[in-house]
Amino acid sequence: MTSTDVTTDKSGKPDRTGEKGGQSGHRTHRWGKAVAVCAAAVVLLLLGTRLSLLPALGDIFGSETKDRSGPAVLKSIQDMSSYEAASGNFQVVVDLEKDAKFLPDVIRGTRTLYVGAGTVGASVDLGKVTGNGVVVNKDRTTAELRLPHAVLGKPALDPDRSYAVSKQRGLLDRLGDFFSDNPGSEQAVNKLAAKHIGEAAEESGLTQRAEKNTTSMLQGLLGSLGFEKVTVHYGDAAR
Repeated sequence: MTSTDVTTDKSGKPDRTGEKGGQSGHRTHRWGKAVAVCAAAVVLLLLGTRLSLLPALGDIFGSETKDRSGPAVLKSIQDMSSYEAASGNFQVVVDLEKDAKFLPDVIRGTRTLYVGAGTVGASVDLGKVTGNGVVVNKDRTTAELRLPHAVLGKPALDPDRSYAVSKQRGLLDRLGDFFSDNPGSEQAVNKLAAKHIGEAAEESGLTQRAEKNTTSMLQGLLGSLGFEKVTVHYGDAAR
């Protein structure tokens, strides 16, 4: 038969303190590992949500969007006298890169490829026509008008047609976005896209098209009132 050694205390009873201590130590070690794993999972979950490492997270837990915006408030009203005679649709691809001196791009630097789409209108301000800017003959059959040149409006970006194609950010920029209240702001590329669209509008002949359309509109309007000949000139308003 196999013999087993059992340690006894002074009273002669078996001493099992070492056995219990070993089991307790094992349980504590297992619980410690479990807590550490859970903590690591929570940290990865939060980081993954913030850094978009888990794009399908919203599908797992579900999401609900609520619009708690207040009503729009009318701040002012401005009377308009301009006739918008033409509008152009433009699209530009913005490639904006920001580098840091003495640091590689993987550490500090951003590059954004952005497609900006928007419109620019061209209008003629009919309110600037003075009394001397309109000459009508006695028979009211001919009219001669002098109007100011057409001008371009500010570019208006269309958010439904504008989007970021790609974004590359260094490690420090990613960390900055993580702690920022407005991560990944596209304000810089929006301004650059509007600037390039405005420059393209200036070279597009949009103002000439607006003046031509304004002339056609006035000739049709005055023709319906009995004028047989309507001539429109563009330049400084008569004084």
